[in-house]
Amino acid sequence: QSQLVESGGGLVQPGGSLRLSCAASGFAPDRYAIGWFRQAPGKEREGVSCISRGDVSTYYADSVKGRFTISRDNAKNTVYLQMNSLKTEDTAVYYCAASPWYISGSYPHPSDFGSWGPGTQVTVSS
Repeated sequence: QSQLVESGGGLVQPGGSLRLSCAASGFAPDRYAIGWFRQAPGKEREGVSCISRGDVSTYYADSVKGRFTISRDNAKNTVYLQMNSLKTEDTAVYYCAASPWYISGSYPHPSDFGSWGPGTQVTVSS
């Protein structure tokens, strides 16, 4: 019943922008930390960004700092990831997931998260 679904991925040129959405059903995402993760073919899933319960803090991987912004719209039960100045190395499947025990400001370990969405493909290419 508790599920997240990602959307907003697509093909974009380097330097372009996308906004990913993570829509929740069956639970209120404002009671959980919500993380964004990505996985490229043949590579490990990595934490990209996370927003804590109560919006106490946000986390960004060094590779995306200054380019990506995470935010919530609690009225829509949705978390967003605004992705600007995209690079080819940002190409991956992007996932969102929830954690009830995430430590604010820390790296979001995938093993601490659940209710994974099916992912949305982001391809950055010339």
